[in-house]
Amino acid sequence: MKQKVLILLMLWCTAMSAVAQDRLSQLYVLGGELSNSAATSVEDIDEVMPRMAQLGLNTVLVPAYWELIEPEEGTFDFTLVDRVIDRARENRLQVVLLWFGAWKNSMSCYAPAWFKTNVKRFPRAVTRQGKPLEIASCFSDEVLQADCRAFTRLMEHLAAKDKAIGTVSMLQIENEIGMLEDARDHSPLAEKAWSQTVPDKLLKALGKKQRGTWAQVLGAGDEADEVFMAWHYALYVEQLAQVARRVYDMPLFVNAAMNSRGRKPGEYPSAGPLAHLAKVWKTAAPSVDLLAPDIYDTGFKQWAAQYDMADNRLFIPESRCCENSGVRALYVFGEHRALGFSPFAIDQAPASETHHVSQAYQLLRQLRPVLRSSKHPSWGLLFDQQDRERIISDGDLQLICRHNFTLPWDPRATDGTTWPEGGATIVRLAPMEYLIAGNGVVVEFKTKTEYEQEQRRQLGEDGFVLADGSQQASEAQEKTETPRKTFRGKRCGIVSVDQVSIDEQGQLHYIRRDNGDQDHQGRHARIGVGEYKILHVRLYQY
Repeated sequence: MKQKVLILLMLWCTAMSAVAQDRLSQLYVLGGELSNSAATSVEDIDEVMPRMAQLGLNTVLVPAYWELIEPEEGTFDFTLVDRVIDRARENRLQVVLLWFGAWKNSMSCYAPAWFKTNVKRFPRAVTRQGKPLEIASCFSDEVLQADCRAFTRLMEHLAAKDKAIGTVSMLQIENEIGMLEDARDHSPLAEKAWSQTVPDKLLKALGKKQRGTWAQVLGAGDEADEVFMAWHYALYVEQLAQVARRVYDMPLFVNAAMNSRGRKPGEYPSAGPLAHLAKVWKTAAPSVDLLAPDIYDTGFKQWAAQYDMADNRLFIPESRCCENSGVRALYVFGEHRALGFSPFAIDQAPASETHHVSQAYQLLRQLRPVLRSSKHPSWGLLFDQQDRERIISDGDLQLICRHNFTLPWDPRATDGTTWPEGGATIVRLAPMEYLIAGNGVVVEFKTKTEYEQEQRRQLGEDGFVLADGSQQASEAQEKTETPRKTFRGKRCGIVSVDQVSIDEQGQLHYIRRDNGDQDHQGRHARIGVGEYKILHVRLYQY
């Protein structure tokens, strides 16, 4: 009987997980995350939600604050959560709730006062020097149970308030979990756990056969400490994720602050759901659907690529809000078929930055029916002053893609101006037919044989022969020799470049034709810096 109950419970959990996965597959998040204090009063919520709709977002990421939901232990107030949901519905927005529970950016700053002040009952993490931190210890059952009770009440309230409508589309558990000042917790509870045997399922995930304590298996040092903490943070999160699965199943994710700039564990929020710890987190917290990166540092493309895994669809819940946010969104949807993108503190950003988000989202809304189809391959472009070219091989074609400022015609290309990033989504609709949706890019189309042969002859970025002495001398010598027919194969030409819009059914609607000076007499398709357009390009070979 007991075994039958266990089997039924496992089947029920599997079915619930399938519900979340189905909802996850439907999401297309053109998001923006509010600043941390933007939803701490009904007046703030009433003011900010209409503005977010006007910016062209379809989803707003909003904190749910433990300290305001449970100001006294056992007394709950969901006024702010309800206000967020109600105002989102009025403005036709979806909501991603962010549970600011035991940890936010490593610290326990959003825990209620009754939790913070009772350090005996709710112990803190401690450095190896014995310094207590404003970080609740994940090894404390009291910490877990208090957090879990509040989270359970939140999920029960959401189920009653929103399950029939589904305004809340995803939920983030905690925020940027991780250790600071030290790579691991050295409190008595943590030291006890450190002396225990490493679980077999983690050994299997890490490909290790030796059994033993954490020190015996992983050795000493920051890397071992980080794996140890990642395992226990993930086990903690799994307890909350199981609550969500049981009470109100929806897509769940955890977010990570990046381990950038050469910092060591403890110098960044270490042990969070970072890409190099993905096996640890996926093993310890199987009920969490996504590990998500918060990208603020340079190297945007490299950070994004790390989180596009076979078992982890890319979702960027936080990215620096700036004038490059729009093209970065276009890049991740085209290159990674991202679930979503969200600039942080978009409610506080100036119009010079939010304008680019609005323009890019307007294009991405139109691209949705095309990108949802697996029969249309896509690519993403993202260029700056140093990383200015990408060659895409697509069957017999080479797409030579560059930043638009590689063309010499715009004075900003050569006057010392720092180039804004250029980017786009490219979608192949059919053989010899493409969409380019973006800003600040130029794309040439060549057959492979044409491209290989043209590499032998140096041409300028505008397609003209370079005024270089050695090149001219070589060509003069060629002219004195007997002409030889050396070109092989076919070339690729442009039939047309049209500016278009796309309706909800994926049908293209003609706006105007780009020809002559606009496509450089049939040499390329281009979208100028500061212009957000969708181009429909048709090609032929001759």
